[in-house]
Amino acid sequence: MTDPIEAGARAAAQRLAPQHGTRLVSAVEAALQARDTPTPPDTYLDPVALGGLIVSAATLAWTVYTNLRTKTADPSPEVITRTVQVQLRETHTLNAQYEQAITITVQETLAALTDQPDPK
Repeated sequence: MTDPIEAGARAAAQRLAPQHGTRLVSAVEAALQARDTPTPPDTYLDPVALGGLIVSAATLAWTVYTNLRTKTADPSPEVITRTVQVQLRETHTLNAQYEQAITITVQETLAALTDQPDPK
């Protein structure tokens, strides 16, 4: 079974690489490998930090999606995206590029989730 967090983060990095450089893909891979470390970085800077932000957004998108699934069968992608952005704004300063990265990451994570069999 494919991990939707990893799949969403990788797909988002591929979509964002033309704007942010090909190093973003390897930065996301590094962030995926390091995501279980006890203390994530406080700030996100290009491109390594953007990779960390993408992995954080994918993880949060999955969490928000699964929580909303307990209330509704088909959570709105817009609600999930807004929730992820609001929660990440609590601890990070997000500019327009980072918000775009979050939106793309949520889209790709949700796409990866819909490719999975229903866990029910």
